[in-house]
Formats: sequence, C-alpha cells, structure tokens
Amino acid sequence: MPMSRAGASTEYGFTLVELTLVIALLGLLLGMVVPRLPAIGEKRLDATARRIAAMTRHLYNEAALTGLEHRLFFDIEKNSLGGRRIEENGELVPVTGSGRDLDLSSPIRLADVSLPGRERINRGEVSSRILPVGWIEETVIHLQGEKRTLTLYLQPLTGETEIYEGYKEFH
Repeated sequence: MPMSRAGASTEYGFTLVELTLVIALLGLLLGMVVPRLPAIGEKRLDATARRIAAMTRHLYNEAALTGLEHRLFFDIEKNSLGGRRIEENGELVPVTGSGRDLDLSSPIRLADVSLPGRERINRGEVSSRILPVGWIEETVIHLQGEKRTLTLYLQPLTGETEIYEGYKEFH
C-alpha cells in the first residue's frame, strides 16, 4: 500500500515571494544602471580624444627615431584618422602600432581640422606634417559628441596635445 509523506510535493515552481524578490532586485539594478547610460557616450568622446593624443605623440616620437617625416592624416568624410610615414623614395605608407588608422564610431565625429594659413577644413582629406627635427604642424581638431564638443590643440614644438572642453579657436 502506497504511503504519502506530509509536505512532499510533485509540482515544481517559484513561490510568489521568490518572484517578488527577483523582480525587486532587477528593478534596483536597472535603477542604478540606466541613469549612467548617457554618460557612456560622453566617456567615449573623452577616450577618443586621449587616443588621438597618444597617436600624435607616437607619430612625433617615430619621426624623431626614424628620421622620416610622418603625417597625421584625416579623412573627415569617412570620419577617420591615422598615421602615415613618408619613405625615402617619397612613398606615403600607413603606420602600424599606435599610429594605425582609427575609425571614429557614431556619434563621435571629426567636426573640422584647422591648420595655419588654411581655412578650417570640414570635408575631404587633410594631413598635418610631423618633421623628424621635433616639430609638428600646429593643428586644431574639433571632435563632436552627442552633447559635447572637444578641442584638441597639437603643440608644434613639443608634440603634446592639449584637450579643451567646448569649441575653441586658436588662429
């Protein structure tokens, strides 16, 4: 004769208390994460500016080490930039490593690039010269994010990049 045990159940599932607890924890986590989501894009803008500064410094150092002129090459319509080296035969060669091409992702874009003696360039291609004697062409880069603009100023004698909040002109 079969015997039943008190409290034994053959049905499996979650109790109402367990479900309520899980939903409350998910709500708490979402409440902490969602307000920070817009800041992720703005942090990406800052990270991109720092990446460009590192690329510029790398190209500046490579020009001095190799004795070859380098270029910081901008393609504004493709929203990309990267390093180029001018070989002894005059050939323009893409740089590898920290100077390799960088494609900017949406919503970050190159708004414009300013070089001395030229109008502000906001379409097409342009390059900034980096000479082996320790000089880079004074360059102003404007990076546009969703809500902010950053200005990058490349210092001619040091190769350092100054980053400013907002749209700033130097010429």
